[in-house]
Amino acid sequence: SNWYSGTADAVRQNFIHLRPQVPTHYLILSGDQLYRMDFKDFFEKHLERSADISVAVTPISHEKAQGLGILKIDTRGRVVKFLEKPAPGEDISEMKIPDTQPSQIRDRRKKQEYLASMGIYIFNAPIMEEVLDNEFEDFGKHIIPASIERYSVNSYIFPGFWEDIGTIKSFYKANIDLCSIAPKFNFYDELKPIYTRRRDLPASKINHSTITLSLTADGCIINNSNIMHSIIGIRTLIESGASLDGVVCMGKDYYETNEQKEENHRRHIPNMGIGKGTIIRKAIIDKNVRIGESCRIGIDNLSRRDGDYDSYFIRDGIIIIPKNATLPPGTVI
Repeated sequence: SNWYSGTADAVRQNFIHLRPQVPTHYLILSGDQLYRMDFKDFFEKHLERSADISVAVTPISHEKAQGLGILKIDTRGRVVKFLEKPAPGEDISEMKIPDTQPSQIRDRRKKQEYLASMGIYIFNAPIMEEVLDNEFEDFGKHIIPASIERYSVNSYIFPGFWEDIGTIKSFYKANIDLCSIAPKFNFYDELKPIYTRRRDLPASKINHSTITLSLTADGCIINNSNIMHSIIGIRTLIESGASLDGVVCMGKDYYETNEQKEENHRRHIPNMGIGKGTIIRKAIIDKNVRIGESCRIGIDNLSRRDGDYDSYFIRDGIIIIPKNATLPPGTVI
């Protein structure tokens, strides 16, 4: 009846739907991460080690350690200590990967000195019931640290690419990296393809435009524009003379009809999309946004402090235009 207060509480409140399926194990995944993992291998390792709980881990640098849960393992891969998001300046040297680290991470130890929890877990079903029979709210903050002494908690070392995209900065950076010639994460792996939801939209129409190192989704109409290092989401309309650089544009949920556009004109509001002559740099544009003509976003030498403003936000120097927002013609941010 209440909104989830944490990851563990979310599972607890959904037991009513899970128990009737009589599961033997629970696989807990996070929705704000970018990676490609074979969960079958993860599960097989969990069974081989007769673990009660398994935690997927990945090597990270000291710089990233403060934003993640880090852990220490013994020579058998068992988790012996867990520290959730160390405070700035906190001494975490004892959590460094020891010289006896597993072979999977031996070659990466020079730059990546710590093991981070990926927020991906396997629980034996009876153990899950036990660890959630309390008011603990979060797996990383509460459940895993409390389980180390009581249960067999094992690590599963994941060698591939993994990125937590739970912050504006990391989300933006991961998306823009996908536009590079050789991105860190490859969506085009023939052996391990990534599928998205089928929408049956027409191909994008690109008229007299220059698009460089960018990704364009289905159903877009791009007219006489210049686009660089950007992601253009579904159904996006970009009008003549627009210029985008370093922009993550989510697109639209629907196309506007001619009648709706006429109503927009009567009400003096822009159509959904990017207006004529608008220039945008280093921004995230959420769905169904209306940006008028001749707007200048992120390009002038203005003092932009992080904060919440009337029709936009700024986080880590990145401008965010929220869903359904309207920016009148000539707006300068």
